[in-house]
Amino acid sequence: MELVHYPIQMWLTFGIIMGAIIFYALDNIPMEITSLGAVSLLLILFHFIPIIDDTGTNILNFKNLLAGFSDPALITVLALLVIGQGMVQTGALEKPVQIIVKHGLNYPRRVIFACFILVMIISALLNNTPVVVIFIPIFITLMDKMDKSAGLVLMPLSFVSILGGMTTLIGSSTNLLVAGAYKRQTGLDIGFFDITIPGLFLATLGLLYIIIIAPLILPKKLSQSDGNTVNITGKQFIVQLNLVEGNSLIGKKSIAGMFPDLSRMTVRLVQRGYKEYLPPFDDIVFQEGDCIILATTRAILTDKISKDPDLLKGILTASNMDDDAVEQIQTTTRGQKIAEVIIAPASRLDGRTLDQIGYHIQGGCKVLGIQRRSRMVRTSLDDVRLEAGDILLVVGSSAQINAIRMNKDVLLMEWATREVPIRSDSWKALGIFTAVVAFAASNTIPIPVTATCGAFLMVALGCLNIRQASRAVDRRIFLLIGAALAMGVSLQSTGGAFYLAEKMLHILDGASVSIIMSAFFLLIAILTNVLSNNATAVLFTPIAINIAHNLEVDPMIFIMTVIFAANCSFATPMSYQTNLLVMAPGNYKFNDFIKVGIPLILILWLAYTFFAPWYFGL
Repeated sequence: MELVHYPIQMWLTFGIIMGAIIFYALDNIPMEITSLGAVSLLLILFHFIPIIDDTGTNILNFKNLLAGFSDPALITVLALLVIGQGMVQTGALEKPVQIIVKHGLNYPRRVIFACFILVMIISALLNNTPVVVIFIPIFITLMDKMDKSAGLVLMPLSFVSILGGMTTLIGSSTNLLVAGAYKRQTGLDIGFFDITIPGLFLATLGLLYIIIIAPLILPKKLSQSDGNTVNITGKQFIVQLNLVEGNSLIGKKSIAGMFPDLSRMTVRLVQRGYKEYLPPFDDIVFQEGDCIILATTRAILTDKISKDPDLLKGILTASNMDDDAVEQIQTTTRGQKIAEVIIAPASRLDGRTLDQIGYHIQGGCKVLGIQRRSRMVRTSLDDVRLEAGDILLVVGSSAQINAIRMNKDVLLMEWATREVPIRSDSWKALGIFTAVVAFAASNTIPIPVTATCGAFLMVALGCLNIRQASRAVDRRIFLLIGAALAMGVSLQSTGGAFYLAEKMLHILDGASVSIIMSAFFLLIAILTNVLSNNATAVLFTPIAINIAHNLEVDPMIFIMTVIFAANCSFATPMSYQTNLLVMAPGNYKFNDFIKVGIPLILILWLAYTFFAPWYFGL
């Protein structure tokens, strides 16, 4: 398409894109509003000033502009976010994470560095997207165990996968798209390792930047607005466990005065009928009917319940409960939440025992344990009289937890509410995840198909409920990538990208091949963060061949320039799928990618500017 046909639309498109980028970067208004505003302006522009092709059709009608919201890349990203949430929610990666954390707590920098190297190697041979999906929950759990923000490693994870993809022909879809366009234009193939040497050089420099400089720029703390961030107290609660029939602890024996099956929990008292046993516990074997008084944190208790939901049978059995109430409690804990409540002043619970209130509070929540600041309880909880200021650990459904807000006897501590994961679902989640990665990596089934099916199975098989799955779908990502694709197709159709390339050649007329190549790299590196890497690769491959012919040099010089520059998708989240995948879990803002990504782009540009002339013998 000739540029001169649509000069007004092109300039207006430039203005809309620049305005959107400025508002994204300033972050004064929500990203969702900026995205919707950009799409709205494009819809208005091309409705009143359409671009008509030879058949009289408006090639930028509302269907084409809004097609990005149903783009397979967008659906893939959203589906993979749901799959990743399922992995985290079920604790499917708990075992490998424990191995990593075991070394990571002592040598965190070494472990993270080793993971980055592993990601680079795998990304050179497999599609980047499933590789990043694998490591997102691992890195989140690792950083959570180390009490650090996941934002310190998730953006570097995405960048490392992109750098690794630069080193082989199949390492990135960008590489394959350029190779395909190059063969259609010239009939020549690009070899599997033809880009490996310059790719390794750039990837090494990029990795050094990520390890040394990026941590100084990355956000150190999670935003307070992050709804998924929960600060759980490490203070201990007193919990009473009654060993009812079927409890896994029956028959377990103490070893060296302790109970291995209650690791990380402190057994303060074992009551058997009228007889009490105090620590140390020598040769004690748990029997049905025993009453165990434990001291433990809510995090440890939640972990125990998630691995063995039947533990609630013993915890929630009070002496005055009828059979129907006990049966109701002993059902699965799927979808239940654990929360903390404070007994309010002048509460009707003040002075009553837990046995008298049936171990439940108004609304239906059951009491798991009690935390009393003044002293540590060492007696059966049946006889403990509640006092104003006591903190109760309760469990219940979402509706029951919400009902607490209307209860004037207790105050719900909103920040300390968390859903109980079900570890028994971890094998389902792991199987779904493995199948998705395997089919995507082998290219037997397209990634959008496997990812969508995987998200469906996560919900259908109970690894996630609808609310958890919908919470994993970040609306910022949905609107951002839809708007980015609309801006990209507008820039291509109005001839904006060709205009920029022609202007560059005009300005550099008479310059050396090295300088033109360097400027070409920088132009593509800028546009790849606006258009997306794939769109930029396809658009600039024929331009690169034409420039090479005009300069009478080997086209591979500029083809490789397109490959490496189009892979510099570091400055915006919408420029590459893996950036979008880490945006929500890392709680990043648009501006964070600009601050961390632009220096990396400049480093790679300068490095390629000096390395390429030597490598190609210019």
